[in-house]
Amino acid sequence: VLREVIMTREELIEEAFKAMENSYAPYSNFHVGAAVLTKDGKVFWGANIENASFGATNCGERSAIFAAYSNGYRKDTIEALAIVSDGDRIAAPCGICRQVLSELITGDTPIYLSNRKDEMDTCMNELLPYQFTTEDVCR
Repeated sequence: VLREVIMTREELIEEAFKAMENSYAPYSNFHVGAAVLTKDGKVFWGANIENASFGATNCGERSAIFAAYSNGYRKDTIEALAIVSDGDRIAAPCGICRQVLSELITGDTPIYLSNRKDEMDTCMNELLPYQFTTEDVCR
């Protein structure tokens, strides 16, 4: 049995803002941070890392979820995800991130979005209602 996590929604969002400080965005100047909270209380950070070859850029939320998976965590051990940006609007995950997250977190895992002015709570079932999954590929 995993211990009860003692981290509020606001604390996880603050962790994501700390992660955003590590963003490398010389081309877009749009900084994103993310924090994945696991059910045993660990937090994994991610930030967007840009590259002159734009296809080689990695978004903050993928960086964070890949860090959690690289440390042995899987979708049933992810408690929540916070994604923040320094933009004027709340930034929801891009299409590629939605596809990746749809496989790596459960559809009802809480996702907290913030830009310091506004906040929104959502989940993958809301962000990507008709997900392309392993069931579509592995018949």
